[in-house]
Amino acid sequence: MTSFTQVVLYTDTDGRARFREEVIPLDEGSPAARLSSILPASGVQLRESPVGFRSSMHCTGSPQWLFVLSGAMEIGLADGSSRVFVAGEHFYSADTLPAGATFDPAIHGHWSRQLGNQPLVTLFVKA
Repeated sequence: MTSFTQVVLYTDTDGRARFREEVIPLDEGSPAARLSSILPASGVQLRESPVGFRSSMHCTGSPQWLFVLSGAMEIGLADGSSRVFVAGEHFYSADTLPAGATFDPAIHGHWSRQLGNQPLVTLFVKA
């Protein structure tokens, strides 16, 4: 493996949240321990969401990595698409409200929900 695929939840030019994949090269370190360059982070936060949790539509306040530590979560978009992330998976959440926009749940952001019979535990790494 010479690169890392990063799933990004982002705000497109039309203000709608979308998913895309970006490649992060693992071009530092050694063949036995390939590394990316250092990525910025300002803090971490843990969250536990109980069985049955579901959020309303919202935007990410500021960009952050989200790592699923246990359980499973689904992220849904206004266009009806969704993706499921399980323990060990992650994504970069950067679907912030466009400058000057007033939040409209029919256009902006995403919802999230816990799936399955165990609480969802996540780790946020603030960019």
